[in-house]
Amino acid sequence: MDIIQILKEDYQRFPVNQTYSIYAADVYFQDAVFKFRGVTLYKLMINFIKTFFLNPQMDLHDIQLLGDTIKTEWTLSWNSPLPWKPRISIAGWSELRLNAEGLISSHIDYWHCSQLDVIKQHGFSGKNRSDTSK
Repeated sequence: MDIIQILKEDYQRFPVNQTYSIYAADVYFQDAVFKFRGVTLYKLMINFIKTFFLNPQMDLHDIQLLGDTIKTEWTLSWNSPLPWKPRISIAGWSELRLNAEGLISSHIDYWHCSQLDVIKQHGFSGKNRSDTSK
């Protein structure tokens, strides 16, 4: 099975049963929140999502192999574990670089929104929950 097909299947079942064998042991990962190196830390980040995000879903919109780079377009959504459980959504893209062995050596995510836009989706203004100050 080729890496594009494996990634398509991983996106469909994200964050469960991800295929970590397609990543180099020292893979570099970066997104708007995290920056680290190593497949062990990558597994921990995915486990964090499985544990603390409610109903996580990764919708893959496009995937292309361009030389030694795979580009994906996606939307990640989940319910925040706050009492009013707002649905949070981040649209973005990833650039995955392949090494000489065909393993992913770099995984960089970019968001189409700011971190503040994500925080605003949580509805801290009170409009998504009952106002108990009255």
